[in-house]
Amino acid sequence: MPDVSAATARINGVTMTYTDRGEGPVLLLLHGHAYDRSMWARQIEVFAGRGWRVVAPDLRGFGDSEITEGIVYTEEFADDVAGLLDHLGIDRAVVVGFSMSGQIALELLHRHPDRLRALVINDTVPEAEDSAGRRRRHVTADAILIGGMEAYGRSVLPKMIAESTVESRPGVAAEVLAMLQGAPAKGAAAAMRGRAERRDFTEVLRGARIPVLVVVGADDAFDGGAGQRMAELAPAAELVVVDGAGHTPNIEQPAAFDEALDGFLRRLEA
Repeated sequence: MPDVSAATARINGVTMTYTDRGEGPVLLLLHGHAYDRSMWARQIEVFAGRGWRVVAPDLRGFGDSEITEGIVYTEEFADDVAGLLDHLGIDRAVVVGFSMSGQIALELLHRHPDRLRALVINDTVPEAEDSAGRRRRHVTADAILIGGMEAYGRSVLPKMIAESTVESRPGVAAEVLAMLQGAPAKGAAAAMRGRAERRDFTEVLRGARIPVLVVVGADDAFDGGAGQRMAELAPAAELVVVDGAGHTPNIEQPAAFDEALDGFLRRLEA
């Protein structure tokens, strides 16, 4: 696996672990729920080699970063990201958010709009939860704390990657499952509860005045048209659908994902 060597920083009272590779304009990669920064291992290597400074943190409660128990709100994650940029002396970055961290990236755009040069949103739902959704997330958080991450990982794997990926690329399925099952249960539960209470980001997207790329796996079990809705909301946004991928296209179809991201970044630089 490509190097995801770590550094640490004290941000908002929490020790965060992050990877910082390469030189050039900044590409900030944010991982999804129950993942960690290693989900971006290939992209760290590829884009650091293409003239980008790539920063990929473990969000609080995940990977090697410190855990906050109870509940961590989307606003706290966004402020942590802004704090890490401050620590690294970075004014603005192209921010890539995936699933949960797509919502964190949108919260960052809401709270700290001057920190984003452009936004890439990957397999994310922009709307707030309704009452049933909020209840479902709290029930899931309870189940994580009771049953642990091994059971949680097995239960969500078929939704995190496409069935075709499980069947044709068992190594990828094993990699994703190991990441899910290795996540800290208390951190995963706290983030799940925070997601239940997130704001609706539709107006944030509608008001975006930066370039936006929306990426979605063609077989994403969670999408339900969310990718298309986001692309229509953000002014002049681009939409890329990755064939042969479910919820995690950068791992399932890395070449296609990298091509889409590279094209967006090249247009941005031009």
